[in-house]
Amino acid sequence: MFKILRALFGSSPYKLNENDRMKKFLIVGLGNIGSQYQETRHNIGFKILDFLSGQEGFVFDTDKLGDVATFKHKGKSILCLKPSTYMNLSGKAVKYWLEKEKIPLENLLIITDDINLPYGTLRLKTKGSDGGHNGLKDIQNVLLTSQYNRFRFGVGSDFSKGRQVDYVLGKWSAEEENLMPERLSKATDLIRSFIFAGVKNTMNQFNNT
Repeated sequence: MFKILRALFGSSPYKLNENDRMKKFLIVGLGNIGSQYQETRHNIGFKILDFLSGQEGFVFDTDKLGDVATFKHKGKSILCLKPSTYMNLSGKAVKYWLEKEKIPLENLLIITDDINLPYGTLRLKTKGSDGGHNGLKDIQNVLLTSQYNRFRFGVGSDFSKGRQVDYVLGKWSAEEENLMPERLSKATDLIRSFIFAGVKNTMNQFNNT
């Protein structure tokens, strides 16, 4: 269907039908493409957006620099993006879709893993350092600012010295998998709150929960 639409209209069908820029949002889940990365801790951004798609009934299709999908709710237009650039080059995809859809920077939300937070802990911030995360580092370098909203999902730090890469690219433990559905539901509640209640209210309600 996606290929048929592109053939008919000559461009991506993923254009938010909304003139009010402040009602348009870009939600980006960071991760790496490929089946070998699918259930790894580093791909929690993809996993959260996939969970959201199941709740909201939208479907991702491949477009420029990533898999994209849109949905509308309560007067807001939301574009969800899973970059296909691999984690370390995420900024290019984020910049492209921000500019293409003319979405204000304050309506951007980046979802990423964080080894500095215990497993399943949620934390929303409006700015900050990349914390050594290569995806956030590239986004900051491309956007030329560290003042963008980022939603960190804690993956813990149960690894020995020098084993960080193996840990974040490793699979979830059985215990983590058992707890995952509730944590994913909480994560998507945070996303909806960000869109509809605003970043400050969301931080007050969800941070460190």
